[in-house]
Amino acid sequence: MKTVPLTAYPRSLARRPGAKKLRSQGRIPAVIYGRQIKPQNVEVKSKDLEDLIHHSVSENLLLDLAVDQDARPKRLALVKQVQHHPLSGKVLHVDLHEVSESEKVTVTVPVESVGEAAGVKTGGGVLEHVLHKLKVRALPKDLPEVIHVEVSHLEIGKAVHIGDIKPPPGVEILGDKHISVLAVAAPVTEAQEAAAEAASTVPGEVEMIKEKKEEGEGAAPVAAKAADKGAAKAPEKGAAKTEEKGAEKKPAEKKK
Repeated sequence: MKTVPLTAYPRSLARRPGAKKLRSQGRIPAVIYGRQIKPQNVEVKSKDLEDLIHHSVSENLLLDLAVDQDARPKRLALVKQVQHHPLSGKVLHVDLHEVSESEKVTVTVPVESVGEAAGVKTGGGVLEHVLHKLKVRALPKDLPEVIHVEVSHLEIGKAVHIGDIKPPPGVEILGDKHISVLAVAAPVTEAQEAAAEAASTVPGEVEMIKEKKEEGEGAAPVAAKAADKGAAKAPEKGAAKTEEKGAEKKPAEKKK
């Protein structure tokens, strides 16, 4: 992965009010962290970062980071996480992970298919992306921006698994080797679609019936408990009365 330059500036404004003010000034709050450094609050220009993301295949960027007025002005950092506004899509915050050139790092890389699957081309099948991203481990310079997977040989019912993918030099693909990444499924017929729609309505009815049963079952135990309590109290009253009668007779016996 090639490094791209980005300049960051020390940030004094913190928390929500400070972050809001920064964004209104065309700046994005960010934080730099790493194994051997304390987290450092910085800010970057919105336009600079958005231009980098726009011209990149993904948000996995390896930065040649320059921190203004810092004791270590040059750093190597990965864009670890980018937070976007849910409606406008604008960048709200960036996490930067400082890395070493000689230390392997783990990142998530997007997967793209190459070619047209034979099962789609001749059999009318559907290419399914089971996994859109893969976790890889490599030195920063060897990290790929995207992993391309050839699918032209796939017939209907066949799949490419994690273990089938040949990683780029110096890159290790992590995960269970038997998990499917891309697969070609058979075309869905109208009868299957109708059956699926019918099946989707049945669970709802079953759940309603089940809820009613649960309510009835809940009432029965309550009644049973009440009956048990009544039965338990009755002997206590009877026993009390017997003790009272016995107490009355004892004085009479003494008189005799």
